[in-house]
Amino acid sequence: MKRLLIIYNPRSSRAEDVRAEVLDRLTEFKGCMVGRYEVAPTNLKDNILRLSQLIKDGDLVISAGGDATGIIASNAILESDKDATLAVLPYGNFNDLARSLGTKSLDDIFDGVDNQDSINHKQRDYYPLEVYIDGKFFRYATCYVTIGMTAEAVSLYNSPEMRAKLKTKFGRKIGSYTNLASWYFKNRHAKQFIPEFSLNGELQSIKVTDYAAVNGHSMARVMRGREDFHDPVFFRSETDRLASFWRLTKLMAKSILSRIPGEATEGDTLTFTCPATITLQSEGESQTFKNIRTIEIRKSKKCLKVIEN
Repeated sequence: MKRLLIIYNPRSSRAEDVRAEVLDRLTEFKGCMVGRYEVAPTNLKDNILRLSQLIKDGDLVISAGGDATGIIASNAILESDKDATLAVLPYGNFNDLARSLGTKSLDDIFDGVDNQDSINHKQRDYYPLEVYIDGKFFRYATCYVTIGMTAEAVSLYNSPEMRAKLKTKFGRKIGSYTNLASWYFKNRHAKQFIPEFSLNGELQSIKVTDYAAVNGHSMARVMRGREDFHDPVFFRSETDRLASFWRLTKLMAKSILSRIPGEATEGDTLTFTCPATITLQSEGESQTFKNIRTIEIRKSKKCLKVIEN
């Protein structure tokens, strides 16, 4: 009997939509054992560990939430070393992982819930990024990693005020960007967002505010990536000087109308001249590290089996 494991956050801005469109439909799945995992109010690492201990070979793990829920589901599968498959439904603010996979509803995963066996022909291999901090593994990232100013801006979404706004339809669609714009103009000249560093041995300008490694189809919903997640070796990365509004405007226009710029790479190492305090974020989840020397990003040798539409 096939096992379906639904991952969701009951405190998320779209929890009611998940209940109505996913959880309330679970009785439609005949011949399947269905389980639920509620994201605990602790942290990503704790949730990844808890979920990884529940996953078994042959499971279909369905992330019904935003990119943070997708981080938990994807990392748990990879760390479990089980032969499980990931599907992602878009119930967040940006939904970059779901956009890469093209799945919008349960029917996209199953071609109708009465035909659960049809998922087999939709499976493909997805090669995530691995992030190491001072040589220690930190996280798998499915879509992108940023370091610097844009990573710090993401901390906006952790405030209670922003969380409340995101529960409204207007807040999800407009408030996300207007608050980011306000933060940008207040803070873009506030400090050096990335202390002096070398990228793959080449010293970078002190004006560099951001580093980005892009693996997925989209970034922050509106910026278009490529399909590097199907490539087992290469992804794309770049550095930017985004304190300049002109440079930011140029980057956004190119990323929306064409593709996010960047050079193909097999892996990047950022080496800081002095021990540094750095904010890093992947798929909208940020964390600040102190007194670090190196950050390494490369393609994982592990791959995810995913459902694409």
